[in-house]
Amino acid sequence: MKTLIEMFPNYNIQANVKLGNYTNTRVGGPADWCFWPKTQTELKAVVQYANEQDLPITVLGNASNLVITEDGLAGLVIFLTEMKQIKATGNKIVAEAGAWIIETAQMAYEYALTGLEWAAGIPGSVGGAVFMNAGAYGGQIDQVLESTDVITIDGQFKTYSAAELSFGYRHSLIQDTGDIIVSATFALKPGKRIIIGAEMADYNERRAQKQPLEFPSCGSVFKRPTGYFAGKLIMDAGLQGCRIGDAQVSTKHAGFIVNRGHATGSDYVNLIQHVQEVVYQTFMVHLETEVRILGRK
Repeated sequence: MKTLIEMFPNYNIQANVKLGNYTNTRVGGPADWCFWPKTQTELKAVVQYANEQDLPITVLGNASNLVITEDGLAGLVIFLTEMKQIKATGNKIVAEAGAWIIETAQMAYEYALTGLEWAAGIPGSVGGAVFMNAGAYGGQIDQVLESTDVITIDGQFKTYSAAELSFGYRHSLIQDTGDIIVSATFALKPGKRIIIGAEMADYNERRAQKQPLEFPSCGSVFKRPTGYFAGKLIMDAGLQGCRIGDAQVSTKHAGFIVNRGHATGSDYVNLIQHVQEVVYQTFMVHLETEVRILGRK
């Protein structure tokens, strides 16, 4: 059987890639294969071949809201970072899955379109934001998404309307189907550029003041429990600054776990589990992870 590189010699496919070089946490072991498609056509061709060969597929955008263990990932890891075009048409913005949601919000500002101000500082991709129904400061993807184009697990193109995506808190139907998001269309409203810019600046200033942007991290680790704030529970449980290896509960915001130098995926996983156990023992509240924890099965 031919290897992926032999099958697609003109595509950007590499073998035995250390994933920690590409994740926001800077942790993660090797992937058997990594693929950086430039077009939807390239993506479709490789997905169809991988399925024919029963090759497991993991899709990553900006690799920001996840932890990959040091045993890495089997099969094919697809990074969508080269599929990053953003276009504005009327009151709509169409962005490919690999585009940064920050840059998408910036284009909305440039065209005086309101609705994405809250996304101005989120360090993730459009695909990842749709996948997990990302949100901040009262804004959320499901409030502005009109539709999303995907490649299904059997390699076919399909379009979902926002109403078909069963959005919930940090959840979308895509998490259940395994489809690969290739682009998203946002329906925004005309606004005043000066007001949009001021809101974006305000949100970014708040992030800089409250979040540990000076260290690698996977972003907010836990979902918000009903009636509580995860960060406050962790802080009140005396866990702020708690450390396993080089993974540490941030001293700036207890809802974040940062890499203080040479953390491993196991450091992250063990610290997450420790925080969950202590918070449950102290407050009888279960902290559900927002981050995805990935590793070889």
